[in-house]
Amino acid sequence: MALLDFLKPKKKDEEEKIIAIAPEQIYEAAVLELKDIIAPSALEINTSYIKLGEKIARTLFIFSYPKFLSINWFSPIINLDKVFDISLFIHPIDTATVLRQLQKKVAEVQSQIHTRQEKGMVRDPMLDSAYQNLEELRDKLQQAQEKLFSFGFYITIYADSLEELNREESEIRSMLESKLVYAKPALFQQLEGLLSNFPLGTDKLAINTRLNSSPISSIFPFVSFDLTSNKGILYGINRHNNGLVLFDRYSLENYNSVLFAKSGSGKSYTMKLEILRSLMFDVDVIIIDPEREYEYLAEAVDGRYFNISLTSQHHINPFDLPTPREDEDPADVLRSNIINLVGLFRIMLGGLTPEEDSILDRAISETYASRDITPDADFTTKIPPILSDLDLVLANMEGGESLAQRLRKYTQGTWAGFINQPTNVDINKKLIVFSVRDMEDELRPIAMYLIIHYIWNAIRKNIKKRLLVIDEAWWIMKHEDGASFLFGIAKRARKYFLGVATITQDVDDFLRSPYGIPIITNSSMQLLLKQSPTTIDVVKKAFNLTDEEKFLLLESDVGEGMFFAGLKHVAIKIISSYTEDQIITSDPHQLLAIKKAKQEFAQTNKKENGE
Repeated sequence: MALLDFLKPKKKDEEEKIIAIAPEQIYEAAVLELKDIIAPSALEINTSYIKLGEKIARTLFIFSYPKFLSINWFSPIINLDKVFDISLFIHPIDTATVLRQLQKKVAEVQSQIHTRQEKGMVRDPMLDSAYQNLEELRDKLQQAQEKLFSFGFYITIYADSLEELNREESEIRSMLESKLVYAKPALFQQLEGLLSNFPLGTDKLAINTRLNSSPISSIFPFVSFDLTSNKGILYGINRHNNGLVLFDRYSLENYNSVLFAKSGSGKSYTMKLEILRSLMFDVDVIIIDPEREYEYLAEAVDGRYFNISLTSQHHINPFDLPTPREDEDPADVLRSNIINLVGLFRIMLGGLTPEEDSILDRAISETYASRDITPDADFTTKIPPILSDLDLVLANMEGGESLAQRLRKYTQGTWAGFINQPTNVDINKKLIVFSVRDMEDELRPIAMYLIIHYIWNAIRKNIKKRLLVIDEAWWIMKHEDGASFLFGIAKRARKYFLGVATITQDVDDFLRSPYGIPIITNSSMQLLLKQSPTTIDVVKKAFNLTDEEKFLLLESDVGEGMFFAGLKHVAIKIISSYTEDQIITSDPHQLLAIKKAKQEFAQTNKKENGE
């Protein structure tokens, strides 16, 4: 038969004749249909597997479930890096029919229980449990809280060899059995199993188990929370469903957050993006910047940038006192400030003995008293002392000579310009940045403690929506007094409408501190970006992550990770607009390009102005 004859429209009887033609004739005529293209080159059906071309497939069915199933229990299998198909067949069962059957079953179980009691036999816990479960199910069905279904669950796995297929089957069955879920191959029904897993919606295997709504819902594999709300800022894109992660940190029980990531994973970029967007919602932001990464951001939004160093013109006096609020006792304010100062001096002097602690506490009180600052006096208009005043008091106090000598390097030595000056910074802008990049490593924890202490005193003056960002917080967490002070602020921040954002790349050092975990538990928001393999196990334990979430953090790209808010968490991808990216980027390549563009723009202006 010629090829043109095949291409002509055919009547029904002629089509049947063509179907009956031998394959050789079809091949010679070059007639090819869609089914011929997608069909495997060969099909071989065996007792426990099917060979599809070069692939081998095996279908398993689940036949037994435990009494209780946790939500998302099937997630470890659905996330396996293997090729397999899954089919869920949910056949509704008429509730009235089920209730009649359950009534009979309850009567049978009751009869068995009464018979054992009449014979004086020991109580059977399994019968009692079955009776309670049946009655509970009957109640829920009658109240329409649950429905009953005939449920079929089939998995078809694929491999290149029989040995590999057996290994994959063993792995999947082991994972299921660890959750008391049991499966086995569909012997002599592999074709029906394969057809059941094809996207045809036909349950050819028909091996079903009766389950009610709750356990079936726990099997649904696409469990992901949405963090989209009507207010808040855009944090990124939900990697599960491409939804927007919109959230307002000030809607939670506290407004604190922690951000953990390895170096170069985008943690500062992510924080700067939140800061930029928070400013549009009338949030005042104060930043402690250890690497001078926020300077350009401060310039772009008309903020203030203070560089704290040994040679800086900006100074903070640790003896400054906050103005007591109407609901605060001035004596408590002074006492609290003295306690915080003792903590600062522990860091400065490398630790204190109990005797030195007591002497220093008394010396600080006397130093304040020398300026008429006492618990009984109104000290709001008084000029606070400076470190030299404390040095003088210690030098004339019994047992204080050694402390005065150790303190002298901060009052007369190389470091005198850093801390022995009256305060001359003003934080009355929407964005304030304190940089400690140029501070020596030995002094950096002291500088961070001092800045946080000053900010805390300033924040307490009036309640306003604020965000305090502490980048590279592990510097201050290195010292127990610094960690304790930071934890105290995190606990009390909510009363002053303050959110504390703690950022660190050295997760191990942070969590090793006795205050590391308490700071995390006092933070309603947590953001984990790409993690290092050396610290991932510590992070997994601290945040109670699953194995899948652990590998997600290891394999994430820059700006990807997990976002936790309250009881919800999603996989997130941080995104920004072009304009935002130009303001907040810390990529050296982009920074050089921006600098070059500025220079070219300046030169062009000079030429146009004839300079």
